[in-house]
Amino acid sequence: MLAAARQSAILDAVQKEGVVKVADLAYRLGVSAVTVRRDIDAMSDSGLLTRVHGGVMIQGEVGTHEPGFALKSTQRIEEKTAIAREAVTLVSEGMAVGITAGSTTWMLAQALSGGPNITVLTNSVRVMEAFDTSSSGSTVLLTGGERTPSDALVGPLATSSIRRLHLDLLFLGVHGMDERAGFTTPNLLEAETNQAFAASSRRLVVVADHSKWGVQGIGSICGFDEADCLVTDRGLPAHALGYLRERIPSVRIAS
Repeated sequence: MLAAARQSAILDAVQKEGVVKVADLAYRLGVSAVTVRRDIDAMSDSGLLTRVHGGVMIQGEVGTHEPGFALKSTQRIEEKTAIAREAVTLVSEGMAVGITAGSTTWMLAQALSGGPNITVLTNSVRVMEAFDTSSSGSTVLLTGGERTPSDALVGPLATSSIRRLHLDLLFLGVHGMDERAGFTTPNLLEAETNQAFAASSRRLVVVADHSKWGVQGIGSICGFDEADCLVTDRGLPAHALGYLRERIPSVRIAS
């Protein structure tokens, strides 16, 4: 494949997915990671793309770029479905469970809707609807707040309502996992709301597919050592898996 064709394919992938890993691009194009990095360097110098740790994103889509729910819900469906099925096994009858906004947590809510009867606290209308459209006997509480592009309810109203409650378990969806910044989001108000969720929970479980590794949003939610469990998929690089297992008590790989 000629360089022009590779670069066109790279640009198309990034426009569709927001952030793409070098390793994923190399696999799709059938070339080495070195070749992909050269293409990315050339495109970055031309102002078409922005390099990030281990990958690339559209120019200007940096720490504050927030992909909409409609886009995220069409990406990594197989991985997110596997993560949801694994995460469901952590829930038992009668629990008070927090579920933050996100496409992975939305899939988790769909899996939970047919499971044990629980009380759910969420700042996501999508999560609430996943239970409302089922025959689940669970109780769902929705925080108020200002709606973000990713369909999260955030701000003082959401934060104050969360702080008044006590949760057995929290499922936290994140925008990125970075060695320096930990678990992050591109929305500062969402970071604050998710911090309130974490503070109100006995156990914190992060659900995130492998594409989140190396991605950094402007707002840190918490460090890796503050999570009790991470549920991810088999696409996570070996060095990343080792790094996370040194800092998080339980790392589950969904199959």
